[in-house]
Amino acid sequence: MSSGALPIPALAREAAQSADAARRQISRCEGAFAELGARLRQRPPRFVVTCARGSSDHAASYGKYLIETTLGRAVASVGPSVASVYNTRDLDLRECLFVAVSQSGRSPDLLRLTEAARAAGALVIGFVNTEDSPLFALCDIGLPLCAGPEQSVAATKSYILSGLAFLQLVAHWSGAAVLRDAVSRLPEALEAARGLDWWPALARLANAHSLFVLGRGSGLGAALEMALKLKETCRLHAEAFSTAEVIHGPLALVGPGFPVLALGQEDNSAEGTRSVVRRMLELGAEVHSVLKVPGAGPLPTVPGVPSAIAPLCQVQSFYMAVHRLAVARGLDPDVPVHLRKVTETM
Repeated sequence: MSSGALPIPALAREAAQSADAARRQISRCEGAFAELGARLRQRPPRFVVTCARGSSDHAASYGKYLIETTLGRAVASVGPSVASVYNTRDLDLRECLFVAVSQSGRSPDLLRLTEAARAAGALVIGFVNTEDSPLFALCDIGLPLCAGPEQSVAATKSYILSGLAFLQLVAHWSGAAVLRDAVSRLPEALEAARGLDWWPALARLANAHSLFVLGRGSGLGAALEMALKLKETCRLHAEAFSTAEVIHGPLALVGPGFPVLALGQEDNSAEGTRSVVRRMLELGAEVHSVLKVPGAGPLPTVPGVPSAIAPLCQVQSFYMAVHRLAVARGLDPDVPVHLRKVTETM
């Protein structure tokens, strides 16, 4: 690094570690996921409940689509305040799979809801990065994210590793060869995604005031995650929408020059996403798209990856550029204003 070069922020350094962390999780947890998958096949839950906030909840959104489309089990996200604020005592979670997702494992509201889930008869599993945390201890089965330490306030690799945990869960529960293959290919795909340059697209946002980030299906969680990172690191009002929802009320905001980041994966949602991108372009929006659409700027992607891991790869590429946008807007991406690393809510 030359004497005039800026130091690489922790956010980018930590995001760049995702591939190695993914290898650690697969190596360490594959056996536990295999045992859990066999247990769930033998005694399938009636439904699945997730418990998470922030980036962890966005990973749960990714997991929701994997579970529902692969296993046909309904997934609901229950608000932690049901237990922590409203003190609900009669939750019926019998024969349910309850999945708590957290980096720190210390937020009181997640702990209260997890306690309530155990008391209500759920099988409680936890995807938690901090293994000596209260949440990890509460779970019937604790599965470490293996992301390693994160110093940047904005989570990066722990989001990707939470997504991998859901992918491993569904791969072993379903026994689907295509998902087992996706798990094994993810570390190498993340390395490739790390080298893709999203900065030309994000540089266009240096003077922006607001934008849409669009996704559908398993890509919606990625859109939610990118929008959150743009808010917290760049102080940019970014809103994430499903491509099915944005064409209702939110479409009224779109006009000439309005910035849009459109994510996507080559599955049943792809053509619908392309149609929405075309509509945005007709309205004069400045769209950068993962899927190729004439008139839209390109967001480079790793070719040939399974659709199940495409959203995680897109987030990886985004993480490697978003810190540059924060700096261009005069901000420190590692120290977002008003925020701290561990947020404890009730």
